[in-house]
Amino acid sequence: MTANGADEVIQAGELLIRVGHYTAAARGTVLSLSRREFELLVVLARSPDRIVPREHLYAEVWGGAMDKSDRSVDVYVHKLRTKLGRALPDWQFIHTHFGFGYRWHAEQSQLLSNSATAP
Repeated sequence: MTANGADEVIQAGELLIRVGHYTAAARGTVLSLSRREFELLVVLARSPDRIVPREHLYAEVWGGAMDKSDRSVDVYVHKLRTKLGRALPDWQFIHTHFGFGYRWHAEQSQLLSNSATAP
């Protein structure tokens, strides 16, 4: 990995993020993400299993202090979850911790995994 992250690769389940290439691929298919969605994805994925406060996400992605009534982070988390969910419906990546922020943890859905093996 270089200092600027050009060679940084983050893998989470069946999601592969190539930071320096600005791409995220699900099962080999590149996702169509906006700049903010991609930056949000990277900030979260670089902090696995840690709750990242909304204010920190805003500062990292939007580059400033978040107004208390600003819902930009929540809107973009929703957009990102939707795209990840379409690409990898049997995986969950972003977990909400109400009043705190969001946590990145790749986990395969038990419901879908169990239903696929049910008689």
